[in-house]
Amino acid sequence: MSFKKITYLALASLMISSAALAQDAGLPKLSVNEELRAKLPESIRTAGKMISVNNGSFPPYEIVTGTELTGASADLTDAIGEVLGVKIAHETVGGLPALLAGINSGRYQFAFGPVGDFKSREEANDFVDWVQEFVVFSVQKGNPKGITSLDTACGKRIAVMAGGSAERVIQVQAEKCKTDGKGAIEVQSFTDQPSSILAVRSKRSDAFFSSQAPLTYFVSQANGQLELTGVGQKNGFEDLYQGAVVPKGSPLGPVLRDAVRLLMDNGTYAAIMKKWGLENNMIKEPGINLGGTLPK
Repeated sequence: MSFKKITYLALASLMISSAALAQDAGLPKLSVNEELRAKLPESIRTAGKMISVNNGSFPPYEIVTGTELTGASADLTDAIGEVLGVKIAHETVGGLPALLAGINSGRYQFAFGPVGDFKSREEANDFVDWVQEFVVFSVQKGNPKGITSLDTACGKRIAVMAGGSAERVIQVQAEKCKTDGKGAIEVQSFTDQPSSILAVRSKRSDAFFSSQAPLTYFVSQANGQLELTGVGQKNGFEDLYQGAVVPKGSPLGPVLRDAVRLLMDNGTYAAIMKKWGLENNMIKEPGINLGGTLPK
């Protein structure tokens, strides 16, 4: 068995134990909201189900172990399914481009994500934003390479998620490093979070540049091997909203927004977010296409 497979299985085991230890959030009792259900596309009401697609583990939002999905997003989609009176199944694909292609082809109805919302992405999709996020670095304990910002990433090996907004930002920074006569950034793109964080743990990457919430989770599971850096800085981003993704103009978008609003109003959203340590990522009101401009 390969080193990568062994370490991935070890990480999966940590995810399972963490999910199992998450305390019951004491969620409010939910029932079908007939007004919202009536607004679902007829094809979904008839089928009685929807498929939500993910692109692999994105803890603590999405934790994929085999065919099982746990995490904050799984809990929230379960609650949405109860409110809409439909079953929500989950499927996994490799990478964000495959996720978006699957949604736009009609193979999947939506991705709950959260996925980064940017104006450029809104050209082909609508985003139902339900969290705010920040982008930071995860590095080896003690930060031996001294990576504290985008400027200090020059000359380093930086892991990112393929097709994600962080990849775009680090590629822009790589060009800036060249222009400024500094060492080139070796951009290492991975299709999932576990592979990216394992590259840092095994010292094949100097840092992983990604969303703060999942990186905080990974650091907590790394037995003191990792730490966060670059916290509290913009790191190439303005306000960063993330959310569910649907095809452009889909009537499902407003239904999901109103379902999330209902879960916010009755306390389910806050209970689930706090259960998974995501208090700092909560927003007061969901919205459609709140995203800003991705740095060029």
